[in-house]
Amino acid sequence: MKGILRLEEFSLLLLGFFLFMRMDLSWWWFFVLLLIPDIGMLGYLAGNRVGAFTYNLFHHRGIGILLYLVGVSFLNLPILELIGIIIFSHAAMDRMFGYGLKYEKGFKFTHLGEIGKNNG
Repeated sequence: MKGILRLEEFSLLLLGFFLFMRMDLSWWWFFVLLLIPDIGMLGYLAGNRVGAFTYNLFHHRGIGILLYLVGVSFLNLPILELIGIIIFSHAAMDRMFGYGLKYEKGFKFTHLGEIGKNNG
């Protein structure tokens, strides 16, 4: 099952790349920007509660989809479209590697299980 879930997340990452390629940017910008959402980890400098909030804010696929749709459909703002694609794609990449949304208990406690434990 774990392999199927990773394949699904990889497919979503490819979808994000496909959407990115529809923008007027060079393909290599996708890989440069892909790690930007990890800036949300800086919240952990203020403790687990703030860290979990900021991390989840920058890693939530729903937020990425919302920003993309608002940027494409309602406001016609390519920057929102881009931010949405990057958040969506980064979240897929993280989940593909077993990193999920965080609980306030600490960085290694995610909705996919504890990081570093063999979760099947």
